[in-house]
Amino acid sequence: MNLKWMWYSFEKVIADHVCDQMIDLLKRSKKSRGTIGAFKDKTDLTKQEQRTFDKTRKSHVFFSNLKWLYRYTQPWVHAANKKAGWNVEWSLSEECQLTQYGPKEHYQWHVDAWPEGYKDGPFKGLIRKLSSTLVLNDATEYKGGKLEFWNRPEWDKDNYTTSPSLLKKGSIIVFPSFVYHRVTPVTKGVRYSLTNWHCGKPYV
Repeated sequence: MNLKWMWYSFEKVIADHVCDQMIDLLKRSKKSRGTIGAFKDKTDLTKQEQRTFDKTRKSHVFFSNLKWLYRYTQPWVHAANKKAGWNVEWSLSEECQLTQYGPKEHYQWHVDAWPEGYKDGPFKGLIRKLSSTLVLNDATEYKGGKLEFWNRPEWDKDNYTTSPSLLKKGSIIVFPSFVYHRVTPVTKGVRYSLTNWHCGKPYV
């Protein structure tokens, strides 16, 4: 895979009223606490596990497979895959995750992918290959909440990138699912986004 581009973005390509419809869907829906892989299937966490969970991620989410959501995101994933030169083969998109980050909510450094494929269901044998995030409201409506990417594998707290386009309503960011990224803590207001993962056969 060509990694000249760690992420690829399209600025303000989704109309404001469409973003507003997605926010309204999230607001009207019953949200759950965003999970992390290690605790995904656990319902009774120890105090230490809860502290680890809270330190890693705090957000509220709603999952949806409404077809109209995919119509606004998938074409841009295909475009980014080609323009960035990744040329990743993928065939299915997981449920869309509508996410709300309120004050003090965040998601620490993480990746979306894992080396082994899903064990069962419609995604059996597939892995997450591309991730996409649609920005649903402008950064003028909140403080913090920046989407940032690591520039290289080794840890360097000062070596990350972001872009003004990642803060503009209606912008879409696509990146390989193994790239480290984070959402910095929101300090004021609420940040809304739609995240999706696009799956295909494991890399050979």
